[in-house]
Amino acid sequence: MRRVSQGSRVVVLPPGRWPRIDWREIWQYRELLYFLTWRDVKVRYKQTMLGVGWAFLQPFLKLVVFSAVFGKLARLDSEGFPYPIFVYAGLLPWQFFSESLQRSSQSVVGAANLIRKVYFPRLIIPLASIGACLVDFGISFSILAGLMMYYHVPLRISLMLVPALVLLTVFIALGVGTLFSALNAAYRDFRYIVPFMVQIWMYLTPVIYSARAVPARWRFLLALNPMTGVVNGYRSAVLGTALDMSGLFFSLAAGLSLFIVAVYFFRKIESQMADIV
Repeated sequence: MRRVSQGSRVVVLPPGRWPRIDWREIWQYRELLYFLTWRDVKVRYKQTMLGVGWAFLQPFLKLVVFSAVFGKLARLDSEGFPYPIFVYAGLLPWQFFSESLQRSSQSVVGAANLIRKVYFPRLIIPLASIGACLVDFGISFSILAGLMMYYHVPLRISLMLVPALVLLTVFIALGVGTLFSALNAAYRDFRYIVPFMVQIWMYLTPVIYSARAVPARWRFLLALNPMTGVVNGYRSAVLGTALDMSGLFFSLAAGLSLFIVAVYFFRKIESQMADIV
């Protein structure tokens, strides 16, 4: 839907032939975005013994398990770096992406009562879910800082790329999450599909293994995954290895394509959300 001001009145119109995002309207509702983001953070850790400590404990336990199974037992290639910091440099962005995708895909259905009562840009709902996951990402980043100190990995100028990589991860997560939030609102089967898809997706992304461990004839399939360039980009920024610019450009292009498709579908059914959620 679109809002058009006519003097003292505000007229709500249906979306045009090509749905678009009114970023100015989203900015006008920034206080609601902040409120929903903070609400998601508080609800997630309300009445828990560890509170926000879960944002630290979950990735840490995954790090321990992956290091023991794939680093010690399977002895996967870690490109000459200690396996714990190698795997965590890839696990950190993946954890953020997977949590953002799963939470944003359920966000529209979870906000059904709010959608039925008042008008606001519905895109704020998946945005708020991803914003809440950013808080967990910030806490989880402290583990990476500790690993860099423990393994004496020096601070490099390449670390300045991390904010840009975070934005790219948010962009891809927003595109995929927005698409599945709309699909989940229309077809409830997707609440079962998304968790299974995320598990398979992780093994198709070089999180626990090095991309160079994949046979050369299959690497083009790995490159089709938009998260491959992101994960490799984080590793390069943290460990100081050569940056795969072609992979990053593909991730950006794939993220943009996913975002356009997601927004088109989301805006198409936005006017019906109050009836179908």
